[in-house]
Amino acid sequence: MVNAPVSFSDKTAASALRERLVVIGNGMAGCRAVEEVLLRDPARYDVTIFGAEPRVNYNRIMLSPVLAGEKAFDDIVINDAAWYADNGITLISGDPVVTIDRATQTVIARSGRVEPYDKLLIATGSDPFIIPVPGHDLGGVVTFRDLDDVDRMLAAADKGGSAVVIGGGLLGLEAAHGLSLRGMQVTVVHLMPTLMERQLDEAAGYLLKTELERRGQTIVTGGDTAEIVGADGHVSAVRLKDGREFAADIVVMAVGIRPATGLAKAAGLDVERGIMVDDHMVTSDPNVLAVGECVQHRGACYGLVAPLWDMCRALADAITWDGATGSPSGYEGSVTSTKLKVSGIDLFSAGDFSGGDGAEDIVMRDAARGVYKRVVVKESRLVGAVLYGDTADGNWYFDLLRKGEDITDIREALIFGQAFAQGGASLDPNAAVAALSEDAEICGCNGVSKGKVVACIAGGANSLDAVRSGCKASASCGSCTGLVESLLALTLGEGAVESGPKTMCKCTSFTHSDVRRAIVDKGLRSIPQVMQELHWTTPDGCASCRPALNYYLLCALPGEYEDDQKSRFVNERMHANIQKDGTYSVVPRMWGGLTNPRELRAIADVVEKYDAPMVKVTGGQRLDIFGIRKEDLPAVWADLNAAGMVSGHAYGKSLRTVKTCVGSEWCRFGTQDSTGLGVKIEQMTWGSWMPHKFKIAVSGCPRNCAEATIKDFGVVCVDSGYELHVGGNGGIKVRATDLLCKVETEGEAMDICAAFIQFYREDAWYLERTAPWIERVGLDYVKAALFGDPQAVSRLATRFRYSQRFMQDDPWARRAAGEHAELHQHLAEVRPFQMETV
Repeated sequence: MVNAPVSFSDKTAASALRERLVVIGNGMAGCRAVEEVLLRDPARYDVTIFGAEPRVNYNRIMLSPVLAGEKAFDDIVINDAAWYADNGITLISGDPVVTIDRATQTVIARSGRVEPYDKLLIATGSDPFIIPVPGHDLGGVVTFRDLDDVDRMLAAADKGGSAVVIGGGLLGLEAAHGLSLRGMQVTVVHLMPTLMERQLDEAAGYLLKTELERRGQTIVTGGDTAEIVGADGHVSAVRLKDGREFAADIVVMAVGIRPATGLAKAAGLDVERGIMVDDHMVTSDPNVLAVGECVQHRGACYGLVAPLWDMCRALADAITWDGATGSPSGYEGSVTSTKLKVSGIDLFSAGDFSGGDGAEDIVMRDAARGVYKRVVVKESRLVGAVLYGDTADGNWYFDLLRKGEDITDIREALIFGQAFAQGGASLDPNAAVAALSEDAEICGCNGVSKGKVVACIAGGANSLDAVRSGCKASASCGSCTGLVESLLALTLGEGAVESGPKTMCKCTSFTHSDVRRAIVDKGLRSIPQVMQELHWTTPDGCASCRPALNYYLLCALPGEYEDDQKSRFVNERMHANIQKDGTYSVVPRMWGGLTNPRELRAIADVVEKYDAPMVKVTGGQRLDIFGIRKEDLPAVWADLNAAGMVSGHAYGKSLRTVKTCVGSEWCRFGTQDSTGLGVKIEQMTWGSWMPHKFKIAVSGCPRNCAEATIKDFGVVCVDSGYELHVGGNGGIKVRATDLLCKVETEGEAMDICAAFIQFYREDAWYLERTAPWIERVGLDYVKAALFGDPQAVSRLATRFRYSQRFMQDDPWARRAAGEHAELHQHLAEVRPFQMETV
């Protein structure tokens, strides 16, 4: 039996000798307990940590992203070597303790090293359960508990082939997801009829199974493994008791875990399922404590991380107590919640959803959105919740459940979430976070409450990265990032929050730069492939990410990737700008601002034929035809195309205009043929899809009549040649250009223009104009890319001209009359990610 709560003696930080604290286990629980001790009394103990693995402490929760290729080992390290050194901790890695001698208060390591202790902390975690079926000891049968297991799975995935994962719980599904992303054909064999049956009810389990099958995995529920078949000492298949057989180059056992109690049992400590501990995490020996998955507290063993953090806090309170205040309160057990770390699948479960006498189920299903919600209420208290497809209210439900609050007043709106229950669907998301209690859990991976996050922010953390460094919230899987950002905004105000790299959109945790790099590095070839590889959280993307992905793929794969018109803004698809009355304006291209009688007649004919109420000269020296009805757009473009006029892209993320003055041909101040050069540049660059709209101007002399110094690329003609300017913007926030360089010839000016545009295409984020792009990366960065290598301009200009062969051939610009069936089809389509205005 466990001793009664220990009476801790009064000790002071001024003790002549520090007590010796030895920790068995360099994992998350052992090191977290040490962290908590150091927070309370850093001078109390001399700490020695024994670890079985030859590594520093890392986040085992994040092994799944390492397997999936989302993170590297360095990304999941919790405490690096410097942490041990800075805190005077002796780390003995790769040398596990094999014996505890309680009589002499020493531990003996496998190497024979003997270490004395005053307090001993056992944090040995758990061991994976291996089904004792024939063939379980064959080569290629692995578990999923540490980095070595991940390395074995990665080695198998590099060879390709098939994988069988035995076990459809959290770990099994995460292993299956990672191996699938690595290119293996994956089969999941699960004994029970429902995946994750401890966390999900039958309906949510079915939705999960359906989604995993849609991703290409084979899911076998009710599958009882009879034998692991091998050849030449290595696994080759898994056979079920019903006779079915599945090929396997690797088998992952993920059927459960057991508390690692062997060391404690051999030392004579009280052990049942786990090492028996009291509320202060003290074992049957008052000098030996235990924490984590290896313990049993009030009859319960925990395999999730949140209870471990509660245990560590209780333990640290106890062994640093100085006797001057009331006794430490101790650990009272935990209510747990679960989230699946498979990107693109939103799943949350907490509490008891088994129902039973007196329990009432409230269920909401939205088949079209793939959303399922079930809450279980008993005696006016929330006792369980299962959310699939929409987990935004998970923290709120968990807070209600954990506190046992009376939900009578919000009973009718409970299933619809916090916004409805607390005042209507228009509730600001930040207000929902503000309504959470101070002890509400924000970051489950690291056990960080709302109060701790707010305290961290109040202490000076004014950015997401600063919060991650200060209190570790959002530092692991990242699923709580939105909550942390809301707390930053609530605590500091929107304007005071330092912005770091923003994710591409709400559908992904990756930035624009991450996505662009992944497309090239991983050889991604389509929007669905990008979404699958980078684990989009929505099935089809949104109005922000689909146009960006389409552009990034088009830019990276000219001639190979087929432009996805459905992923373009509707204005780009119709080559027209929607106006406030619902009609459209059409802008045909006029090269360098020049026109001729044929083009003017064609425009006049269109205006009369389609009863356009207004024609206006634009700032870019073109004619804008207003008031065209939507149904007339295909015919309008057919008539203009017949006269040889192509789209002016006045609506697109592309080259808009090349503005010119008359230059040396007519103006007495002109130094060069600015009009002629402007026409050549526009003919070279027209139709260029870009991150944002792009404007060029060529001024014939320093008087700058074409306003070249507020354009994305500007040419100012001078007596000795041409000054080339970049990064200007004449919009709401006016920005004058930066001088890029001076050249002597038109050919040089055109080559550098092409090279600059190509570098901008390849480096900037979608919807980032050249002005903010240059302010973000710096002019020196641009110059280094263009001029750091003597061949850089030539290479970039060549890539530009090559890609123009495909980008210029836009589907509307050169169509003759009668070839616009595709446009009619596009006009009729409605997709949720399209936008009627840009």
